[in-house]
Amino acid sequence: MSSGPIAHANRADLLRMRRLAQAIDGPREQDPAAVARRLLALQGQDFAAGCWALAVRTDRATRDDVLAELDAGRIIRSWPMRGTLHFVPPDDLRWMLSVTTDRMVAGLARRHEQLSLTAADFARAADVVTGALEGGGRIGRAELMELWESAGIGTSGQRGYHLIYFLSQTGLLCWGPVVRGPNGTLAQALVLLDEWAPAPPAIGADEASTRFLLRYLTGHGPATIRDFVWWMKGTIGAAKAARAELGDALTAIECDGAEYLVTSELADRAAATPATRAEREAVHLLPAFDEYLLGYQDRSPILDDEHSELIVPGGNGIFQPIIVAGGRIVGTWRRDGARVVPAPFAELSGARRARLGRAASAYARYAG
Repeated sequence: MSSGPIAHANRADLLRMRRLAQAIDGPREQDPAAVARRLLALQGQDFAAGCWALAVRTDRATRDDVLAELDAGRIIRSWPMRGTLHFVPPDDLRWMLSVTTDRMVAGLARRHEQLSLTAADFARAADVVTGALEGGGRIGRAELMELWESAGIGTSGQRGYHLIYFLSQTGLLCWGPVVRGPNGTLAQALVLLDEWAPAPPAIGADEASTRFLLRYLTGHGPATIRDFVWWMKGTIGAAKAARAELGDALTAIECDGAEYLVTSELADRAAATPATRAEREAVHLLPAFDEYLLGYQDRSPILDDEHSELIVPGGNGIFQPIIVAGGRIVGTWRRDGARVVPAPFAELSGARRARLGRAASAYARYAG
């Protein structure tokens, strides 16, 4: 870390830098794969929402553009951390797993015991699916369950989910090309990670942890150490060691009494380019589970406590799509056919209603 004095920032400055880091404001990325590289990982448990998260950060990508990137293997989906599905660049998944897998698998030991899943079950399941997929094969979730059942491997009672999760967490499988259901629903097929994303040179544990922090801050900063530790489900000790290793590549800023880390490159860029009128007045329609909200443990800078219930009704873990204006969440929205139906927390100004209309038009163009 730089030994210079800690800079002070107000909340508006903090949130502007986050929007610049996430390519929500400022220059957008050219394609969805570049978005994945910038953010390193975007939550993807809701497939449709994750596709919009990738597109909204580009110049004009459509849903078909996102699906094409998935079909080409330029973006894959797996469980790199927190036991949550994320869209990630294929070149980065393995080193991410090298940091997170041991802790995640160890945390599942009790659940595996409850499901009567043993090391022999995982090994047998791996052999069966590898035999089916070697040579460029792909398989849907339902078909894989049938395959395992026919081989005498029970999949009921969440056993099938945990088999897929374990084999993905340990680097055998990932979600790759898109498959369309009979009613038009979209999902992904499972493929062998070795065939879909050939292994890059291995890196050491310390280098991987340092890379994790830098890449997180590149696509999410400013953020606190605790934000990062929560995001990748790591340890405070490893995060602090990574921070020290990065040295002057990072800058510390203080906002509302808390210390935030940001890449020095972004801090310099934000200081050299004051916010434009378009940035100050922008209104964004972001998807459910978007990284702009879920990329941080502390969400108070962008969301008032009184509105939390409206974002996660009943506290059930299902996050609603959000309307963002001035960097803060000002409402939710939903899609009704080709129409965006907004639900602002309070009456929007005429200017914000007009910009909301533009954002809705952009979503309609994306969705086709």
